[in-house]
Amino acid sequence: MDLKRFKNEILPLRNKLLSYARKLTTDPDDAEDAVQETMLKLWSRRDELDSCRNPEAFAVTVTHNVCMDTWRTRHGNAQSAEQLQLADSADTPYARLEARDRIELVERIINSLPPLQRTIMRMKDMEEYETEEIAQITGCSPEAIRSNLSRARKKVRDTYLRLTEERRTT
Repeated sequence: MDLKRFKNEILPLRNKLLSYARKLTTDPDDAEDAVQETMLKLWSRRDELDSCRNPEAFAVTVTHNVCMDTWRTRHGNAQSAEQLQLADSADTPYARLEARDRIELVERIINSLPPLQRTIMRMKDMEEYETEEIAQITGCSPEAIRSNLSRARKKVRDTYLRLTEERRTT
């Protein structure tokens, strides 16, 4: 991808990426930094963008990853809000440990999903995007989004149940 094409196809996505980054970060400056880093990464990988089926979806994914990396760097080993909530609601240290293990297992299962299903599931269930918004970002039809989301949820559920049953029997 040459400079002219990059300017015409990728740079106009900046406002959309910034809006997305603001949803993922609490600080507008962090969102701006994430989008700037995304643009640098996209520019350095511009040759790959030529063969990319949907450069916009790729740009959103890069933005998501940059925001998550920033969050992980700042928070280190800090627990997520969901983990803290489960830990607070648990009565014993054993129950808190089990809750943390369940969350980590679900996170590992989600991370093992195919990239499109993983992205769609995160956007829909964690970031609360509407199906139509996800379709626009990924370039898939709303029906494909619903189908992929259904398959992803089923796989997470089935894998979770299988793994927890295996743990009980061992």
